[in-house]
Formats: sequence, structure tokens, C-alpha cells
Amino acid sequence: MPDPQQMRTKLDPRRIGIHLSTSGGVFTAAERACKIGANTFQIFSSSPRMWRAAKLHPDHCNQMKTLREQYNCSPLVIHTSYLVNLCSQSDDVRTKSIAAFHGEVERALELGAEYLVLHPGSWRGLTREEGLRLAAQSIDQALDGLKWQDCGFKVLIENTAGAEFSLGGSLENVAELIARLRPSAPVGACLDTCHTHVAGYDMVSDEGYEATMKQIESTVGFDTVRVWHCNDAKAARGSKLDRHEHIGEGTMGLAPFRRLLNDVRFSHAAFIAETPVDAPGDEQRNLRVLRGLVEV
Repeated sequence: MPDPQQMRTKLDPRRIGIHLSTSGGVFTAAERACKIGANTFQIFSSSPRMWRAAKLHPDHCNQMKTLREQYNCSPLVIHTSYLVNLCSQSDDVRTKSIAAFHGEVERALELGAEYLVLHPGSWRGLTREEGLRLAAQSIDQALDGLKWQDCGFKVLIENTAGAEFSLGGSLENVAELIARLRPSAPVGACLDTCHTHVAGYDMVSDEGYEATMKQIESTVGFDTVRVWHCNDAKAARGSKLDRHEHIGEGTMGLAPFRRLLNDVRFSHAAFIAETPVDAPGDEQRNLRVLRGLVEV
């Protein structure tokens, strides 16, 4: 008899998932997603802490596509390696970052991923304007020679926690970089609830949530936001400390996630948790909390 959770996942139009391990082969993440009731998920396509990435096995890529279709699991979101800094003042780091990001896009296309999430980087030692210019230039350079056109693929610029010199620490930053990349690059936005909160935006109060939505609309634009990273925060609003917490157990609480998941302005978006795994079952537990907030 079919599992009720899996059946609901196949029929539910709201796309809710979590970041998953690829241990045992990249395609196994699709199996894990189905097992815990996710109908979208995020992965790293290689080690996020190594410059040199292993080649993906073609059979594993084909299995990923087959399993995603079988489980109606979409979109597939890939998160770029943490080492990539496309606006670094160091020519060596920037050259390595461009090559690494080129590889990230290659693997995303091989896997049939819809989205590749990117932290735009740190402009320490430069001006913000120079950082924006270098980031846009580096992304264009990394995309050169790749066949990304007409396949629905997008690079998603993620907002950051607002640390000094971090590109993307404000909604205006994200919007500026996207504007520089269009129309030559396939680009959109990924917004992180924890990053938004600790950067100083109010998503918790009713009035603050609506004020933040107006800022999103006037800068990035609702349609541009393709993914929300759903993470509660360990730190206070405005602290600029990027520390994720289990949904409803941090300084944000459940209210902003309930509003967000039922906000028709983001009915097109995927909602993906990057919450801690402190104990077995945490991934499924956080997923169930998010699903439980959807009003049907």
C-alpha cells in the first residue's frame, strides 16, 4: 500500500524540502528526499570545502533524473562550494573561484538541476562597487562556453547575513548584482530567512513582515525569488551572526515561516531548510514542522 506521506508529497503543489547528503552517490539524495516526504531538495554536487571536485558518474546523473521524475521531486537545487569568492581582491583566489564555479555549473547541467545557489563573496580590500563589478564579471566568465540556454537553469544569488565586506548583505546588494547580470546570464534570487533576520530585516512581527515584503518587491522583485532557505536563527535580529536553528526553536519562532509558506506572492518558489542535524531524524522533523504550517 502506498505511503500516505509520499502520496501527499506527489500531490502537494507547495514545494518543501531540505538540504540532503549525497553519500553513496549523488542520486541517493533523491531517494532520501522521497523517504522523508520532501518534494524538493538541495545538495552539494562535490565537497564544499575542496577546490578540486570529482567528476560525476554519468549513470548517477541519469539515475538522479529518473528518480526525480518518478518521485515528482522538483526543483533540484545545488549549493555552490563555500570556497568560491568571485569578488575576491586576490587574483589567485578569484581565478580558482571562476574555475570552480564553472565546474559547479557544469555539474548542475549534467544533473538537470534547475537552480545553483551562490554566495556572491567578500569584497574585503576593495570598494563595494569594485566587488559588484568583479562578481558580475566573474560569473559571466564562468558561464562562458556552457550550454545553459533554453533549459530553465538559473544561478540564484543568495542574500547573506550582513557581515562587513560581504556582498549580498542587503536586498539592494542582491538586486544590484542581478541587474548587472541580466540579460546575459540566467539569474534569480535565493533568500534565506536566517540571513534576512540577522541582517536586520523584521520578518517576525506582522508589521515588520509586510515592511520586509515591500522591500523585497521594490528591490529584488517577488518573481525573481525562486528559492527560500527556511532556517530559524540562533542569534538576534541585526546581529549579523549566521547561525541556523531548528524551525520554531530560535529567535524567529514559527510565525514568519507560517506567513511565508502561505504567502501567495511566493507560490512559485521552493522552500528548503538548511537546519542543523543534531540527532537522527532531525531532517524529517524539521520538514514535518514546515509542512504542518501550510494551510490547506
